[in-house]
Amino acid sequence: MENEFLNLIRTRRSCRRYKAEQVDDQLLEEVLKAGTYAPTGHGSQAPFIVAVQNAEQRAVLTRMNAEVMGVTSDPYYGAPTIVLVFAPADYANAFQDGSCVLENMMLAAHAVGLASCWINREHQMFATEEGRQLMKQWGLPDGLMGIGALSLGYADGEPKEPKPRKEDYYRVIR
Repeated sequence: MENEFLNLIRTRRSCRRYKAEQVDDQLLEEVLKAGTYAPTGHGSQAPFIVAVQNAEQRAVLTRMNAEVMGVTSDPYYGAPTIVLVFAPADYANAFQDGSCVLENMMLAAHAVGLASCWINREHQMFATEEGRQLMKQWGLPDGLMGIGALSLGYADGEPKEPKPRKEDYYRVIR
């Protein structure tokens, strides 16, 4: 079956090399807005989304993530924009809802010609005093935890071909 949306899902790839050019404001807004339309438990809209384009704050996030990962390289792959997703720490659906937000934004990015990659370790980064101070600086409410992030920008190169899907990936029980 040919379907534009299904094709979008099948052609989206994670990007690990970005051009230095900053993301167009209108495209960024489309990606962020797509995140707000993700399903959330009981329609709570509990997650919060923060896009960081400031070079100094991006450097802080890069250092924090690299420290958690135990590396000195850039875990955000040089992307000019980092999009962070937070949710209330005491919310039962925090990771599920935040994951839906991240997926919506990755698909939207691909749809508008941007590249993205899901980045981990935000849970550990924002459990630190430095992380809590950043959340406070950004005007976020107390009691949130980091769910995940996206590196976002224009791809510097062509995406790889997808790996073949494993034979027993899904099954139908009738």
